[in-house]
Amino acid sequence: MASSSSSSSSSSAPTTPSPSFTARIPLPPSGDSPPNVESNSALVPIHIVTTASQLPTEFLEPSPQHQFIIGFDCEGEDLCRTGALCLIQLAFPDAIYLVDAIEGGEALIKACKPALESNFITKVIHDCKRDSEALYFQFDIKLNNVMDTQIAYALIDEQEGKRKRDDNISFVDLLADPRFCGSIYIVCLHPGISYDEKEEVRVLLRQDPKFWRYRPFSERMVRTATDDVRFLLYVYHRMMVNLNERSLWHLAVRGALYCRCFCVNNNDYADWPSLPPIPVFYSLLDTLKVDGNDLEEEILSVVDIPRGMMGRVIGRRGATILTIKEGCNAEIVIGGSKGPPDKVFIIGPVKQVLKAAALIRGRIIDI
Repeated sequence: MASSSSSSSSSSAPTTPSPSFTARIPLPPSGDSPPNVESNSALVPIHIVTTASQLPTEFLEPSPQHQFIIGFDCEGEDLCRTGALCLIQLAFPDAIYLVDAIEGGEALIKACKPALESNFITKVIHDCKRDSEALYFQFDIKLNNVMDTQIAYALIDEQEGKRKRDDNISFVDLLADPRFCGSIYIVCLHPGISYDEKEEVRVLLRQDPKFWRYRPFSERMVRTATDDVRFLLYVYHRMMVNLNERSLWHLAVRGALYCRCFCVNNNDYADWPSLPPIPVFYSLLDTLKVDGNDLEEEILSVVDIPRGMMGRVIGRRGATILTIKEGCNAEIVIGGSKGPPDKVFIIGPVKQVLKAAALIRGRIIDI
């Protein structure tokens, strides 16, 4: 990232002031040619947004006539239902927008609601669960139509027979994977920026959880926020060509379930968008009783844990929950320190989710 003296700004947001920073975004891959920092990337402006008028019109007013894809992430103070959302990052092909929830307030984030809930804008994100939780409980936004790169990575590994469920890749490790980013990640880094800077920021956040509240933005804050989204569109294109039809359905439905995961309400998610149905081809195979059709509906189940019993579910050093995870093909998520502390969330095929729920309930029954 570098300071910019250029007066140019994104053509889709003419009211945005001239940016103070720029970043290099890798362009969608073309063939197997080795990455070159000039020909395989574009230098784009970074806009710090405090009013809705600074955002592109096509983002604020989604329409079926103009469907598109953006990189997306959120930052906050221990981000969760109660941990304040401080920043939303949006990566377009020609600009990056840092949407300042501290300066812009609720009005600015609510202006983003139509886009974040829209079927016409695909939001590419890595692990959407906490971001979705914060948006839902703090701003009544139901994050929708996400492409979660953590889920996509797992599905590609499943296709190749390399992975078991509940083994999640970190964003840094994903970017280092040569199948999806690798060397293009390195050549796009600003000169002098350490490959390990993201880990340094993690340490800083543990020392000072209010890091994302400070204003004005420091260069490190802008750089860190930008790095979390500027590679996502490139990774999206690299991943999508590797996903088969079955995996694409799993990607859509698991993304929707991940968005709901921590957003527990009293109406069983009735006010959320409906889940993607099983593709017609597989439904026909099931109707005809064709062998080999094992595509099963996926669900989210929330298991309530009585007070004081979570220790039995987790076990000493996590041994019990690890055994449960190994015994079923489902994603099992525990709220942990951010909560909710009395629930276990299970995502996966119906039979596997029911099996996992039975195993968990078995651990909390007095013998």
